Amino acid sequence: MGKGVKAAVVGGVFAVMVGGAGYGAYNIVSALNGDGGGASAAETRKSGPPDKDEVRETTDAFFGAWEKGQATRAASYTNNAQDAGALLAAYGEEARIGRVDITPGAPRGTTVPFTVKATVSADGVSKPLRYTSTLTVVRGQTTGRALVDWKPSVVHPDLRDGDTLVTGESAQPPIEAVDRDGTVLTREKYPSLGPVLDTLREKYGEKAGGSPAVELSIRHATDEADTPLLTLAKGEPGKLRTTLSVGVQAAAETAVKQYPESSVVALKPSTGEVLAVANNRGDGFNAAFQGQVAPGSTMKIITAAMLIDHGVTSMNGPAPCPDTATWQSQTFKNLTGMEPNEGATLANSFLRSCNTAFIKLIDEEPLGDASLTEEAQERFGLGRDDWKTGIASFDGSVPASGGPDRAANAIGQGQVQMNPLNMASVTATAITGAFRQPYLVSPELDGRQLAQAKGLPAQTSAQLKEMMRLTATQGTAVRAMSGLGGDIGAKTGSAEVDGNATSDSWFTGFRGDVAAAAMAQQGGHGGDAAGPIVAAVLRAGG
Repeated sequence: MGKGVKAAVVGGVFAVMVGGAGYGAYNIVSALNGDGGGASAAETRKSGPPDKDEVRETTDAFFGAWEKGQATRAASYTNNAQDAGALLAAYGEEARIGRVDITPGAPRGTTVPFTVKATVSADGVSKPLRYTSTLTVVRGQTTGRALVDWKPSVVHPDLRDGDTLVTGESAQPPIEAVDRDGTVLTREKYPSLGPVLDTLREKYGEKAGGSPAVELSIRHATDEADTPLLTLAKGEPGKLRTTLSVGVQAAAETAVKQYPESSVVALKPSTGEVLAVANNRGDGFNAAFQGQVAPGSTMKIITAAMLIDHGVTSMNGPAPCPDTATWQSQTFKNLTGMEPNEGATLANSFLRSCNTAFIKLIDEEPLGDASLTEEAQERFGLGRDDWKTGIASFDGSVPASGGPDRAANAIGQGQVQMNPLNMASVTATAITGAFRQPYLVSPELDGRQLAQAKGLPAQTSAQLKEMMRLTATQGTAVRAMSGLGGDIGAKTGSAEVDGNATSDSWFTGFRGDVAAAAMAQQGGHGGDAAGPIVAAVLRAGG
C-alpha cells in the first residue's frame, strides 16, 4: 500500500518522511518550513486534537507496519507501545495471522473505522479472516505526536484488557450439550445458556469423548474459557447430557427478556435436577447460579421452618403482626398499607408477608444468634460451600449475626445472600421435606459427591407447603399465580438494596414437581417482575 511514506522536493532538497516516525521526521518538516530546525521540543510540540492530516498520516503508518507484521514499529505509533507491541506480536506469532490487508473507512473526526482481511494458518490449513474495528488518534501527552489511542479492541473488537489471540488445538474438545431428552442446546437458540455451555465445554470436553478442534480463539486474562473466533479444522464433539428441559428453558429465556437484570432457575424437587437457567444481563455473568444478593421475604420460608422446628409457633399458632417491631434499637416496618393484625397466625402473617411478625418471634426461647444459620445449613443444605452442581455456583450464605442483623436476616436482609438457584432449592426442600442438592450434570459423569443435609421433619414440611399454597391462592402471590392449575404454592419477596430507589423483586414457587425462583434487580415488589417470570416457567413445566 505504501502507507505512511511521503516524498517531497523543496528548494532542491529531496527528503523522505515516514509518517509518525517521531522527532526525526518532525524536525525535517520544521526545517523545510523555515523553522531552522533549531527550535526546542517545548517550542515545536503541538497541542490540541490532531488535525485530519495527522489522523491520516498516523493511521497510514500504523496500518502499514501492522500489515507487514512489524509489531514494534506499529506499536511505536500508539500511546502504549509496550502493551501494543506484545499483542501485535502475538497476532502474527501465537495467532498465526498473516497476509494482512487493512482498508480504512472515512474518518469521523479523529476516529477511523477500518476493515481487516487476513489469513489464519495452522497445521497445513488456512482460512480467511475478516472483521471490522475502529481506532482513535489522540495527542501524545509528552511528545505532542499524533498517536493511536491504544486499546486491545483496536486489534480485534472482542478483545479486552489482558486478552490475547491464539491459534491451535482448542483447550477442550467441542461438546454437543443436549437436554434431558437428547435435544441439542445451542447459544443461538438459547442465548443466556452461552456462558453455561462454555463452562460445560471447559469442564467436560475431555470427559465427553470428543477430539479438539483447531481454532483461532481469544485467550482471556480471567479464568473464563477461551472464546473461539474461527475454526480451521473441526473437532469431533462429544455428547454431554444435561438435566435441562428445552421446553422449560425456552420459557425461561422468553420470561427474563421482559425484565432487565433478571435471572431464573427451575428444578425438579423430587430429584434436584435443574430444568432451566436463564439470565437477562449484558455481562455474561450467571447470576442465577452465582449471584450473591439479599433475597428479601422469600427468606421467610427458612425463618418459618426455624420457628416451627424449635416449637416457637406453628402454622395455626400465634404470630402477631403489629405496625412496627423494634429489635435492639432498630425499628422494622411492613409494606405500606398493610393492616396490623395482633391476632394473626403464622400462616396469615406468612401469606401477607408481615415483617414485624417474624421480627417479634425471633426473640423467643430457645432461639439464639446462630439458630437461623443452623436451620439453613442443617435442614436446607445452604451456606456450607459444598454444592457441586456441575458448573460454578454459590450455595448461599446465612451467617450467624447478632445485633440488628439478627432480625434483618430473618426477613432476608442484613447479611443473608442468595441467588435464584438457592431459593428454588429452598422451595424444593420445603415442599418435599428432603434436601436434594441441585445439579445440572449428573454426578455419575465425573464421580462428584453431592452435598447432603438432613432435611425437614414431615410436619414442618407439610406446614410450609400449605402456607405457600395459601400465599399463592389468598396472599401476596395471587396475581402472579392466577391462571395456573394444579397444586401450586409461592412466596414473594422485596429486598431493599442501599443506594437503589426501587427494591429488588424476588419470587419463588412450585407447581407439581417443578420449583422455580427468580430475581429482578430493582424490579419492585415480588409479584411485579419476578412473579411473572416464575409463573411463566411453572406453566411451561407442566
